[in-house]
Amino acid sequence: MIMEKKRMDCPFLPPGWKKEEVIRKSGLSAGKSDVYYYSPTGKKFRSKPQLSRYLGNSVDLGCFDFRTGKMVPSKLQMKNKQRRNENLSINKAMLKGKPDLNTALPIRQTASIFKQPVTKVVNHPGNKVKTDLQRATEQPRQLFWEKRLNGLKASDITEEVLRTMELPKGLTSVGPDTSDETLLSAIASALHMSSSPITGQTSSAAEKNPAIWLNTSQPLCKAFLVTDQDIREQELKVIQARRCLEDALMADGLARTAESRRDSDHKAA
Repeated sequence: MIMEKKRMDCPFLPPGWKKEEVIRKSGLSAGKSDVYYYSPTGKKFRSKPQLSRYLGNSVDLGCFDFRTGKMVPSKLQMKNKQRRNENLSINKAMLKGKPDLNTALPIRQTASIFKQPVTKVVNHPGNKVKTDLQRATEQPRQLFWEKRLNGLKASDITEEVLRTMELPKGLTSVGPDTSDETLLSAIASALHMSSSPITGQTSSAAEKNPAIWLNTSQPLCKAFLVTDQDIREQELKVIQARRCLEDALMADGLARTAESRRDSDHKAA
């Protein structure tokens, strides 16, 4: 077989690397070409995987075209475009009010145990396969995941533990070894993640065996009733908090104004 060899420098690889193109002149494959690369020491490479393993992290060959020996801009542009689209989709999801990945409740990650196609063998014609439609469309949530937050407390810049919130006396926890901190975490996550009303565990069976009858969309507490008196008391607390915030902002604004005046007088002097 007659072949024509062309060897040239490859500017997209480190100095000293050569690209060789072998064009077949006869036979059934006449006109076709094979591409090889040679290192400065003369080592021959026949494929891009071999080249990548040899160069390692010294050269990024993600957009390198092995046949032409050039960096393909289209591949680079496709990667940048894909990255921009992913960032745009995340921003849209946040604007629509979808939960952030950092604040989403832990979901039990399950995968199919069958990595290859399987054949179902039915030993008896009367056998039936039962399917759970709810589990087919929704992954189950982990039970009592809030207990992992026990012992974690918020602190200020001086590392002093902040005062925790006191829950109403009518809220009673449900579940094994659940504390007020666990109940507070469960209620806070339910208010943050769910748009449905928070009613607690309405089924009495959850108190007997919460590991089976627990409603994961509701916090770990017994069913409770919010009265009009509770709503009025909460409104008063919100009004007081807003007044305190308004006074703090006013005091901060006056302090900044006084400080800017002192600075201007000092510069004028």
